[in-house]
Amino acid sequence: MKLHPRTLYDRLLAASRTATPIQEVVIGLTWTLCRADGIGLCMSPGVPTRTLPWSGTLTQYTLAEVAPWVQAWDHYQATVGMAAINAAINATSPLVAQAQPLVPTGPGNLAVFEHFLPQIQGQRVVVIGRYPGLAPYEQAATLTVIERQPTASDLPDPACEYVLPEADWVFLTATSIANKTFPRLVELSQQAQIVLMGPTVPWLPDFADMGIAYLAGVAVTDAVTLRQTIAEGGGTRIFETGVQYRVLALR
Repeated sequence: MKLHPRTLYDRLLAASRTATPIQEVVIGLTWTLCRADGIGLCMSPGVPTRTLPWSGTLTQYTLAEVAPWVQAWDHYQATVGMAAINAAINATSPLVAQAQPLVPTGPGNLAVFEHFLPQIQGQRVVVIGRYPGLAPYEQAATLTVIERQPTASDLPDPACEYVLPEADWVFLTATSIANKTFPRLVELSQQAQIVLMGPTVPWLPDFADMGIAYLAGVAVTDAVTLRQTIAEGGGTRIFETGVQYRVLALR
C-alpha cells in the first residue's frame, strides 16, 4: 500500500530521534548548514529577517529537539529543522554509499539534468524550481519550469495543478519538504517518474513508498570548505567546493 506523502514528516522525525548535540548552525544567503556528527543542508528562505528569537541558542539543543521545527510555518524555523533532520539522517544513511556519484561535463549544480538527459528527451518534463543555468537543457528537452518567483519563461505555482498530472518526468526540489508543498506536488505527479533532488534531500528509503522513483541528493566531499562557502554566501558554488551530486534509483 502506497504511503500518503504527508506521512513523510512522521518518518523524518522518527529517523531523527538522536540525542546528538548540535555543534553549529550557519544560515547563509542560499544554504543553511547544521553540523553535528554529520552535516545537514537546507536551502535558506529567500526573505531576510532581523527577528529570529532563538539566534545564539541552537547549540544548546540536540538534533531530535530541533528536527520537529520542520513542521513549523515560520520559514526559518522549518529550514533549521530540515537541516537538523539531514544532519541526523545523512551522516549514517547507507543510501549515500549506494548512490551513483555524478561527474558532469558541465556545471556541477546541473549534474542531475545532464545525467537524465538521454531519458527525458521527447518526454513531457516539469521542473519545480528555476535552477541557475538551466536554459541549455530547456532547449535539449521540452521542459516546463514552475517557480514561486517566475521569470518570463516560467509558470507560477498554480500551474502545478494543471501540468503535473500530464507530466512524464517531474524534477522536484527537496526544498518542497521544508516549505510544505511536498505532499500536494507528489500527489499531482503520481503518473510521472519523480526525481527528488537537491542538497536538501534526506537519504531516506521511505520515499519509495510515496512514489518517488529517484533520489538525487548530495554527498559532502569537503566539510570545511563547504562550511566556508556557505558562510560566505555561496549558492551553486558549493558544487565546486564541498558537495557532489549522487543518484539512486528507488524503484
